[in-house]
Amino acid sequence: MTRVTGRRAALQQKRALRTRADILRAAAEVFAERGFSRATLTSIGDRAGVTLGAVYFHFRNKEELARAIVQQQPDRVVTPADSTGLQYVVDVTVSWAHQVLEDVFLLAGARLVMEQEFFVGSEQNSHRQWSHVVAEGLALAKRRREVRAATDVEAVARLIVNACTGAQMHAHLESGRADLPWRVMDMWRCLLPAIATPATLARIELSEARGRPRQDPAGATPNARAGQAP
Repeated sequence: MTRVTGRRAALQQKRALRTRADILRAAAEVFAERGFSRATLTSIGDRAGVTLGAVYFHFRNKEELARAIVQQQPDRVVTPADSTGLQYVVDVTVSWAHQVLEDVFLLAGARLVMEQEFFVGSEQNSHRQWSHVVAEGLALAKRRREVRAATDVEAVARLIVNACTGAQMHAHLESGRADLPWRVMDMWRCLLPAIATPATLARIELSEARGRPRQDPAGATPNARAGQAP
């Protein structure tokens, strides 16, 4: 009896996790299409194929759903396995620009960026989140003398995130984000000569190919934090 009960509990937990994942994906799709203000829990539940009660079982409200999607943004970005230091900072932004066109969670995050005041505080918003990710990569680059000694890591990190956010917004209006990767690479062509040491500048790879998602032989995908180890 105990074994049967344990199996039943494990099956229920598996179903609950699958339902939660389905609700999150449905929310990402609805937020990407409608934004935060026009999305409803009913429409999200309908998209997921679950009852409104099931949505409330896993998430207290629409705000909690939006926060869950925004908070996982950096971990969804796949960077090359050899990405580290300043190359990592370049890669994570170019990879994001490519993958936002293909990953509905990243697309939802891009759409939600203008409505964050409705569901997350300023200390936890995506600008702060991405600035921290970029600053960590730049700090490692500075320790390795890949960037100039006078580089203000925190200020440059904010500048990069601001530029990428602006590029995303303009690309959305002008091309449906189709040219977002090239806008981000244009930013780097202007910025790299100002912050990189000459030797580092000569070996930095800035190409569309590095921004495409990659998988290792086992099928696992590295995430945006992979390049931050010292």
